[in-house]
Amino acid sequence: MSKVKIAGHASGSGTLTIQAPDTSSSRTITLPDATGTLLNSDGSAASLTAIPAANITGTLPAIDGSNLTGIAGRRNMIINGDMKVSQRGTSWAAITSGVYSLDRWLFYHNLGAYTVTQDSTGADGFANSFKIDCTTADASVVADDYLLLRYTFEGQDLQCWKKGTASAESVTLSFWVKSNKTGDLAIHLFDADNTRGIGSTPTINSADTWEKKTITFAGDTTGAFNDDNAASLWLDFWFDGGSTYTGGSTPTSWEAVADSDRGAGTTLALADSTSNYLNITGVQLELGTAATEFEHRSYGEELALCQRYCTIMGGGYKGAKQNGTTVLTVTYDMPVAMRAEPTTTNNSVAAAWMDHDSYSGSTTSYTTTVSNMYGGGTVIRVNWGNFSGATDNRMALITSNAEITFDAEL
Repeated sequence: MSKVKIAGHASGSGTLTIQAPDTSSSRTITLPDATGTLLNSDGSAASLTAIPAANITGTLPAIDGSNLTGIAGRRNMIINGDMKVSQRGTSWAAITSGVYSLDRWLFYHNLGAYTVTQDSTGADGFANSFKIDCTTADASVVADDYLLLRYTFEGQDLQCWKKGTASAESVTLSFWVKSNKTGDLAIHLFDADNTRGIGSTPTINSADTWEKKTITFAGDTTGAFNDDNAASLWLDFWFDGGSTYTGGSTPTSWEAVADSDRGAGTTLALADSTSNYLNITGVQLELGTAATEFEHRSYGEELALCQRYCTIMGGGYKGAKQNGTTVLTVTYDMPVAMRAEPTTTNNSVAAAWMDHDSYSGSTTSYTTTVSNMYGGGTVIRVNWGNFSGATDNRMALITSNAEITFDAEL
């Protein structure tokens, strides 16, 4: 039988007291079956390595996204996944297909009619969502019909996927969704650089209930993303569609894209009634095989990320250079560098200008075009046209109640 020996330290003068627990049943303490010491109070000794596995009872919890908290570093590759930034407005009735509404989100359809809103409700922890309301139903789906929501990525932001190499990384998509309908929606990742894709069909199980969906996509060892600022990847949420896009099968592994596979498996039929709606928020795409908690960023940071693709500048007085007799050139300092040279859209109908010594009239049919971009996209020079009576090379002021939208979306 082994013996237990308690030895005092030769230079010590204190007293070690071992207090028994207040218990009516036996208790057993198993000491390490190897040379070693228990941890000091400062944790300096490494005695835990001396404890054999046989002496450890109980099961450690599995590590997954639900119990990973406080993870450092940027994880979510989606900008405005919580739908809180909407520079262009908050509601779009009878929205045109192929236009941006909430920042970074593009709505495509040729089946029915819809109102899109930045809804002021979301799943727990989210104040907003992207809401689609069917306002004109179309249950007669033909082959080329489509109804989907898209997010587009720059190739240079996807290099961490290691796509096209033997070390290609898996990625995990998570999002919250609610609809009056139950059924499957189709998710499709479309590699636009190599025409390759992979998909999945998550199910909405309960009507009018927020549900979280999680999908992991394997890495693709074929076809690297281009390292540039152009569109390399589409993340598509399919809600309805005809056989041209849904008549194939869901690509559960990466494949050369077949159009009929892109929306395959969707059964939601969001276009079949004006009672139909769908809300989505909390969209996150991250490296790895586990979905971590949504990465909330401040409004200011999220807005700045969105302004790379769309910046709206207010009106007021702007210094200008008279450029010929009909054009005034104005320089705008952007809050962030834009992705590429933007196009411009004016959101008002009146502007006036004055030169150094006189008021010179107004126009209600002016145009704006980008003339140059400097500083990698931080300075934009715009020509305001359709004025009259300007004197070339004079300085002027232009005043307008116009907002001007600078659009560099993918």
